[in-house]
Amino acid sequence: MAFPNLSEIVTTTLRNRTGELADNMSRNNALLVRLNRRGRVKTFSGGRTIVQELNYANNQTFQWYSGYQVLNIAPSQTFTAAEYPIRQSACAVSISGLEELQNSGEEAIIDLLESRIENAEDTFMNGMSNGIYGDGTITGSVNGLQLLVASSPGSGVIGGIDRGTWSFWQNIAYGAITNGGAAMTSANIQNYMDSLWVQLVRGRDSPDLIVADNNAYKYYWQSLQAIQRIASENGTGEFGTLGFQTLKYNTADVVLDGGFQGFSTDPLPYETSAGTSAVGGAPANTMYFLNTKYLHWRPHSKRNMVPLDPDRFSVNQDAMVKLIGWAGNMTLSNSFLQGVLYNT
Repeated sequence: MAFPNLSEIVTTTLRNRTGELADNMSRNNALLVRLNRRGRVKTFSGGRTIVQELNYANNQTFQWYSGYQVLNIAPSQTFTAAEYPIRQSACAVSISGLEELQNSGEEAIIDLLESRIENAEDTFMNGMSNGIYGDGTITGSVNGLQLLVASSPGSGVIGGIDRGTWSFWQNIAYGAITNGGAAMTSANIQNYMDSLWVQLVRGRDSPDLIVADNNAYKYYWQSLQAIQRIASENGTGEFGTLGFQTLKYNTADVVLDGGFQGFSTDPLPYETSAGTSAVGGAPANTMYFLNTKYLHWRPHSKRNMVPLDPDRFSVNQDAMVKLIGWAGNMTLSNSFLQGVLYNT
């Protein structure tokens, strides 16, 4: 290597930039924005799995009584826990010996590294968004909304709990054709949203965020155009100031949170034969009605978008590789207050 301190330059540059990466990532995705604002981004420090406590039942000792009537003091089983696996992801930043020579001087090397680190950051954030909307079937991926808030909520095992056995662990699903009788359009989408919403309210508990793909968002948007309804004053507010396209439904923000192609079926990695870069968002013709009080983003405290040590030097190449790493998962602590509107 031309510069014996290249490793130090790379590491310092990475640490300076990745110090902000975790925060930038949370602002790249509408769901993570809301989880961060509600204090639902909580690190964990270790363990075999990520344990998420569940409040799944009422205390069974409540009763009306009169005078000296005996009260029920029997213990109530109201809590359990779900266990989620720890998932890992990484993205590599590399520099060859030739590039090091061509970009001689510390400032030139930093300029080269910063452009590559910036690209790695964007790739990382897009990959995370793809996982957040995925179904968890990509090997090693985080639990995505297609898994946690499923269109077939009566089957599958989430966090070690069988949804087919425990009804409290099933989310609410509403199919436009199955339940509503016709595919989504701007004429019927509000009726479908109303039908799902009323099943997701428990006292003051209700969805606070609705994320939609391009099509479902467009149907809802078109249904409102006659009254020119917007999310907040002058298009500002929590999501508007961050660049998200936002509307309002009841007490929930409705956010367009798809990729530029709009769907979670966009390819991974982000290159196609046509040379376009995909991002991947919500599944086509889908809206997630989310009560983010019960959704959690759980990164590991020592692996939250940080450069991994030690440096990787190729044994048979004049090159150096540095990895940016993350570990954790997205967890759920209440299913029956989450809903999905889909088109079949």
